[in-house]
Amino acid sequence: MTLTAVDAFAGAGGLSLGLEQAGFSVKLAFDNNQVAMDTHRKNLAGRAEVLDAAATDGKTLLKLAGIKRGELDLLAGGPPCQGFSMQGRGAREDPRNLLVLRYLNWLDEMRPRAFLMENVAAIRSVRGKHLVEAVETAAKELGFQVHAAILDAAAYGVPQRRRRAFLVGLPQGVDFSWPEPVCREPRTVAEAIRDLPSPPLDGSCHPDIPNHYREARLSALNIERIKHVPPGGGREYLPKHLQLACHQGNHRHLDTYGRLSWDDPSVTITARFDSFTRGRFGHPEEHRSITLREGARLQSFPDRFVFLGNREEGARLIGNAVPPLLAKAIGKSVRASLSQPSNTRSTVDDATQLHLWPQTVAS
Repeated sequence: MTLTAVDAFAGAGGLSLGLEQAGFSVKLAFDNNQVAMDTHRKNLAGRAEVLDAAATDGKTLLKLAGIKRGELDLLAGGPPCQGFSMQGRGAREDPRNLLVLRYLNWLDEMRPRAFLMENVAAIRSVRGKHLVEAVETAAKELGFQVHAAILDAAAYGVPQRRRRAFLVGLPQGVDFSWPEPVCREPRTVAEAIRDLPSPPLDGSCHPDIPNHYREARLSALNIERIKHVPPGGGREYLPKHLQLACHQGNHRHLDTYGRLSWDDPSVTITARFDSFTRGRFGHPEEHRSITLREGARLQSFPDRFVFLGNREEGARLIGNAVPPLLAKAIGKSVRASLSQPSNTRSTVDDATQLHLWPQTVAS
């Protein structure tokens, strides 16, 4: 049986791809980024629309998905996480953080059988904890039993250390288990990208491998820097004359100007992995940053998945995505719960109404 899903804040479609692989039919994906939705349409089935989440209600989403209220199986998605990211400097009152609460209105207006919400692990820090608690409390009022966990993508076949927070809401009394790890040992960078040929020296894209090209902006000075860094090393290996003034005596962000190690999983692929100056994103051997295709493989995207836009836009789409293999694992667990014989579709109860958007939540 095929179950239906709507993917909110979908980006390029990492979550959508994983849910499709788990047996869901994603009827609608939406985001406010045109390049992301163009990429989604190019690679995935289902409708993909550019929408402003803050101005879009559940009734509109149901109409676009071709589903009636109470008939949707899964509302999934990851609200923007920049306000919670430990790497960023987002403020607690970052307006993007309140998009988490948009979920509550959609749950109320759409009444799906289940929901799945993904965000950075830091959402459970002081900047986001109050919002998570608001979601959990309100979802329980709507009849959901909420399950929370922080999962590492490396446990599910993704060659990358990537910890993310997940909330799953299911009807009360329905059994649910988080997916069991599939790897005894994490997949390594070598297993993921070593078979790829070196990208053309002239900066053009490889003729047979989409999104596989070199960083055009890598300066002669940065090429000199990366030559001093061993696999798995960072800027601490740079001789003094090649260090930045702001880094001397500073022991933070040692991953910058770093290389990946062949024998370990990748560090977390971020939205700026297109430059080794932003993290440990240098190729383990070659004197260059990793390509978009290498980053996509480290996120577990198949080579057939083509990312549109320029290098910076492509890196943002890849780095912000839910790794498809992780999404697939969670999707299979949610599907198993929704397929239990005792879990019949309940009728819509109009008695509970939530109106938390755009109001803020008290800390």
